[in-house]
Amino acid sequence: MNQLTIGKFIAQKRRELNLTQEQLGEKLGVSHKSISKWETGKCMPDYSIIEPLCQALGITISELLDGEENEKENIRTYDDSIILTLLEREQRMQTQMQMLIGIMLAVIGIALASFNGPIDGPCFQNFFHGIISGMSIVISLIGVFVIMRSISKWAK
Repeated sequence: MNQLTIGKFIAQKRRELNLTQEQLGEKLGVSHKSISKWETGKCMPDYSIIEPLCQALGITISELLDGEENEKENIRTYDDSIILTLLEREQRMQTQMQMLIGIMLAVIGIALASFNGPIDGPCFQNFFHGIISGMSIVISLIGVFVIMRSISKWAK
């Protein structure tokens, strides 16, 4: 499954139907920016939009994921519902992995903050404490941001 190949195929089928990105986006209930991201291979459509996308473009799910039209003689080994289920699981696993990364970053940030003692002593020690404090805050904030982003994806 190559995102760039799939994106080019989406763009090709959209153009064959004389649709703009905006028109296709309206049909699917997404923005033209989302269509652009798919077509440039920056991201894949969400599993929940794949079936309506294929219907709008007049292609099958397996053709979309192959990035080309299948020949009539091809034997499909997977049903469309199985493909969609696998895509849903894969996207959920990515979200869970992002959530774990966020939690790990937040924990690392908190751990760094706990190692940081009071600021009193030579300049070098104060400098070191300042760097650790700054790093712990930044890492914790990045962790919280990643967690919140994962939660928002999961809620969709």
